[in-house]
Amino acid sequence: MQRLIEGVHKFHHDEFGNYRELFHKLSEDGQNPHTLFITCSDSRVLAELITQSQPGDLFVVKNIGNIVPPTDARGDTNSTAAAIEFAVVNLQVSDIVICGHSQCGAISALLGETKIGDSTPHLRDWLKLASPVLVTIEKNYSHITESKARGNAAAEENVLFNLENLRRYPCVQKRLSDGSLRLHGWFFKIATAELFAYDPMTKQFSPLVGEK
Repeated sequence: MQRLIEGVHKFHHDEFGNYRELFHKLSEDGQNPHTLFITCSDSRVLAELITQSQPGDLFVVKNIGNIVPPTDARGDTNSTAAAIEFAVVNLQVSDIVICGHSQCGAISALLGETKIGDSTPHLRDWLKLASPVLVTIEKNYSHITESKARGNAAAEENVLFNLENLRRYPCVQKRLSDGSLRLHGWFFKIATAELFAYDPMTKQFSPLVGEK
């Protein structure tokens, strides 16, 4: 906690001056982010850092495994759905990014490499939302036995699965139909800080270079 407190003081005394006008403008005008960025709670994945975004640019949702619950999910699994609706309907974002990553603990648990016990029932039930990804891996990737490669394949398939869930939200469907919203699937490689974007034409994740 002391490190956090020291960081707060450092920001206020050393950094805030660089952002004073921006924060004042944001406080007066409210937020107007251009992108909803859904990514994992993993502490190594920082949306603003890897995209070099400023305060007010991104509406960020972080959860275990960057999961988008089905539209009929209720109870403990509805906060992400609420954020999606708020970003799409109220904030009118123009883009939504779902960003998975390498070495994902949620994916490891999904593949059975990390055990989830009775002491974490919310985590267990949350990961069940992504169980169709495991079916895809067992069906299409049985030839991949190396743990790291299998994990990356599952993380990428998880991004695509959640994009499909996202497309089923009525508010998303409405914006997609009028051409005012775009969806993107990204994969972040932690070791090299590389970003890869899914290309529907090639059906591959390719290095994110010069994408518009």
